[in-house]
Amino acid sequence: MASKVVRSAADAVADIQDAATLAVGGFGLCGIPDALIAAIAESGAGDLEVFSNNCGVDDHGLGILLSLGRIRRVTASYVGENKEFARQYLAGELEVELTPQGTLAERLRAGGTGIPAFFTPAGVGSPISEGGMPWRYAPDGSIAIASPPKETRTFGQKRYVLEESINADFALVHAAVGDTEGNLVFEKTAMNFNPLAAMAGRITIAQVEKLVEPGEIDPAAVHLPGVFVQRIVHTGPQDKRIEKRTITETAGAHR
Repeated sequence: MASKVVRSAADAVADIQDAATLAVGGFGLCGIPDALIAAIAESGAGDLEVFSNNCGVDDHGLGILLSLGRIRRVTASYVGENKEFARQYLAGELEVELTPQGTLAERLRAGGTGIPAFFTPAGVGSPISEGGMPWRYAPDGSIAIASPPKETRTFGQKRYVLEESINADFALVHAAVGDTEGNLVFEKTAMNFNPLAAMAGRITIAQVEKLVEPGEIDPAAVHLPGVFVQRIVHTGPQDKRIEKRTITETAGAHR
């Protein structure tokens, strides 16, 4: 069997072409596959469709691809930290599908487990289910593309909306530890979307801080089994940035 270990991030993403769909892990700037994103930026691939909880910040994470004009469409649940994202969306340069965070998580998980769609109460009675949310604006500020209405059904006297699962051409994830068979261990908040994004990718590429041999990870400690991972690249310790830093001065501190 061919090794899953790839020499570099550039080699790992070399076949990601224009118009590819990407499921990208991470939560805020925690646990984002920054080395893989940077490699895509260097590769020149564009017209990308991205599924991710958020779109990084202006100069880090997916924000790098966004600022280069490489992303055509984003499905996300939170985008409030990226000014360029807001500018492109309002200017009609970017198509955006906003979805409840739990719904996005379940759409990714469902895609990875072969479930084509599911019913959820989240968004019933709102534009999420009834349609009309602006996916893309025209340059004059009018709505060029609006979300369509979704099927709803009643179960036990409660209404639910049908949501379709997500499958992507590629998934990009970051893990604290991985073995050469692709079994991954995530750290703290990085657990939030990385395992789900990894499940949704037809080809999943994992960057890991620490690469070990099979058997060195306790099977009970594995968060994502290697069956979901096709490529793994050792990128070493990550530059762990935060979106905002707030400092509280202690009493009596000099100003």
